[in-house]
Amino acid sequence: MNGDHQALALLLFSAFIAVTLGITTWVSRNRHGSAEEFYAGGRLFSPMENGFAIAGDYMSAASFLGISGLIALYGYDGMLYSVGFLVAWLVVLLLVAELVRNCGRFTLADVVAARMKERPVRIAAGTSSVTVSVLYLVAQMVGAGSLVALLLGGTSEAARSWTVIGVGALMVIYVSMGGMRATTWIQIVKAVLLMAGAIAMTVLVLMRFHGDFNQLLDSAAARSGHGKDFLAPGLRYGGDWTARLDFISLGLALVLGTAGLPHILSRFYTVPTARAARRSVVWSIGLIGSFYLMTIVLGFGAAAVVGAEEVRASNAAGNTAVPLLALDLGGGAGSTGGAVLFAIVAAVAFATILAVVAGITLASSASVAHDLYATLRRRRADGPTGEEAGGGRYSEVAVARIAAVCIGAVAIALGLLARDLNVAFLVGLAFAVAASANLPVLLYSLFWRNFTTRGAVWSVYGGLVPAVLLVLVSPVVSGSERALFPGVDFHVFPLENPGLVSIPLGFLAGWIGTVVSSEPPDAAKHAETEVRALTGAGAV
Repeated sequence: MNGDHQALALLLFSAFIAVTLGITTWVSRNRHGSAEEFYAGGRLFSPMENGFAIAGDYMSAASFLGISGLIALYGYDGMLYSVGFLVAWLVVLLLVAELVRNCGRFTLADVVAARMKERPVRIAAGTSSVTVSVLYLVAQMVGAGSLVALLLGGTSEAARSWTVIGVGALMVIYVSMGGMRATTWIQIVKAVLLMAGAIAMTVLVLMRFHGDFNQLLDSAAARSGHGKDFLAPGLRYGGDWTARLDFISLGLALVLGTAGLPHILSRFYTVPTARAARRSVVWSIGLIGSFYLMTIVLGFGAAAVVGAEEVRASNAAGNTAVPLLALDLGGGAGSTGGAVLFAIVAAVAFATILAVVAGITLASSASVAHDLYATLRRRRADGPTGEEAGGGRYSEVAVARIAAVCIGAVAIALGLLARDLNVAFLVGLAFAVAASANLPVLLYSLFWRNFTTRGAVWSVYGGLVPAVLLVLVSPVVSGSERALFPGVDFHVFPLENPGLVSIPLGFLAGWIGTVVSSEPPDAAKHAETEVRALTGAGAV
């Protein structure tokens, strides 16, 4: 792209950043500083507003950039992400949303600690939540770097690195100044922009092929370099037993991981009632479902219009497929129409990244302050409005702001390290850890009468530790061309996604910990939690 076209895209970037910073500044002048305001936005959002915010939180760079790129490169196998991300919401709607809203206040640990010894449970759940959040943040950082590298010609590693740093700095500002209220409105704005951009792109792709989806698929297969195999299972996850097991592992992680994501669970606390939380999920399913159907059209459209080889030449992981498609649909490189459409799509993708990283950072900083810091100080939030606590030099909300800075720094460092990996693939790893460490303890706490504190702690660590260790000794880190360290090989675990092993281990560890525990289950607390979960009686 020439300098004028780059300037247009950067202008749109700057406009969105200015708007979101304006929202953050406005919100920061209209808050009273309580923990409930910072973590949950005062619980004042309507189901529709929260549904749009959930969709904005969930439809990340992995969805817009990564999934479309994987479909453009691998065809049918790339669609697993679209299907998995969508089906996961049925688990959230049926098993999690209403019960979590009734049982907790701000974080996942609130639900588990309601009937357990708080200190060990909160430390375990807080540690797990921060780990999942950082992994998710890395994917967004990688997406931002890929986007701006393409904008600047695809060769500027320095610009890519500075983009990752800039995104990290912005997310810290959003969270530390505006808290949940500013983050929610940023996500709502982003969801509207993303849906509008995806609809426009989908219409243009279908118009290019005269509304004939079969012609689109045939053209995509012809330009993929794989022929009809592009439209059949097995291009990425076929062949030997390792690839087939990886396919199953990824599917489990995608379907089960959403219900354990801290930044998604925290959204259920921003509405006043459990019924509103359930209605929020219904709104979000409509938005998310239509969006993921459009990513399929965009992915095959990129393969048909741009070509798999050109997508791979721009970014080996496929993260730039949608921006390249926009450039071509608008008239091609050097044309004004191509530059305008590319700039709009790039700005929407950048907005997506900023909104999602703000939500994830808020959830992880809340876990650090509300679960780890307050617990270690043997103090916790108290009172009907969730007033600040934490005992010590700093208030809980102040610690959350400091934690946002620290988490941002870690995410920046890891984002620079993993910049050549596909963002949807990276999110798949985060989903695997969430499904392994968070989902078992959440379901056991809500539905198993005899579940104990030891079982809860073992369940979290029994899923978290194997998931992280298996990733470290997998082809993701070493031993393959796409690895973080391609020049070395110390991998011993053959699968790229650990979910097939680590998810059952999380459930098994929770069961074993409960069975061998000498602590008798507290029937009274379980009964109280069950009544609260099912009826909302006593919920904050």
